[in-house]
Amino acid sequence: MAFSASSELHQSHQQKIKQVFDEVAKVVVGQNYMVNRLLVGLFTNGHVLLEGVPGLAKTLTISTLAKVLHLDFQRIQFTPDLLPADLIGTMIYNQKDGKFEVKKGPIFANIILADEINRSPAKVQSALLEAMQEKQVTIGETTFKLDRPFLVLATQNPVDQEGTYPLPEAQVDRFLMKVFVNYPTKEEELEIMRRISNMQFGYEVNTMLTKEDIFSIRDGVNKVKISESLEKYIIELVTATRKPKEYKLDHEAQYIQFGASPRASINLNLSAKAVAYMEGRDYVLPEDIKEVALDVMNHRILLNYEAEADNVKTADIVKALLQKVPISK
Repeated sequence: MAFSASSELHQSHQQKIKQVFDEVAKVVVGQNYMVNRLLVGLFTNGHVLLEGVPGLAKTLTISTLAKVLHLDFQRIQFTPDLLPADLIGTMIYNQKDGKFEVKKGPIFANIILADEINRSPAKVQSALLEAMQEKQVTIGETTFKLDRPFLVLATQNPVDQEGTYPLPEAQVDRFLMKVFVNYPTKEEELEIMRRISNMQFGYEVNTMLTKEDIFSIRDGVNKVKISESLEKYIIELVTATRKPKEYKLDHEAQYIQFGASPRASINLNLSAKAVAYMEGRDYVLPEDIKEVALDVMNHRILLNYEAEADNVKTADIVKALLQKVPISK
């Protein structure tokens, strides 16, 4: 079943989205999964947290995507000495006029790359996350609306690395997804090595989606249908993280300290719709929910020290959920 009234528009969107991947691939080898998740965030008005060791092209991918989307882009390197004013802006005194003026910070852009967000202290993290939630910033006595679309793509190094400040759970929960960025395959790394050794970099990329396209795609995502049984399935999945024993997850229950918040249900729904739309459907399948379940829930399930001792990861818990929680009829 395809879109009826707007099928032509939807096909046009699909083609443009495919071209986005092709353009990014001119610069970045591999990382299609990361690009897919960044687009899901963009099309659902959600922010994305990327975690991985340095050198996996996280920054390059995001900056290239911004060029392909022709959106204002700002990269902010988070450091231990960064101040909230360095992020949102401040009031400066104009000696000529004898008045204070607003000097806006780098947060006034469409795509913000918050690089190594967990290297900055809590006040700076809080300033960024407040802007993410409220979509506005207050400088002095004036409140400024942030440009639309406004998307924060934050990268963080694994928290066991030296000089990192783990993000509080309540703040991490504001991200639509937490995506783990993996090492390239052997073939991809060979291509990366050849490109760099042959000085093949600095490719020009073309704009494939405009702001109007993005807002139109968001409207299309909102119109994607999801059945009542799949809505209940999402609720069951999230509830199982809070009451695992009721779902015969006795083994996993010993490792869960806190289950996922209601934001997990909301974001599972939104992300599954976005995946369905990008796949060319106007309805959600169970596979769409399962595809995004890990990225949506892996930062919302808080594990205890026993899990760390037994080397149990959130991915193991989510995998068990998907195997044991049935889809309602």
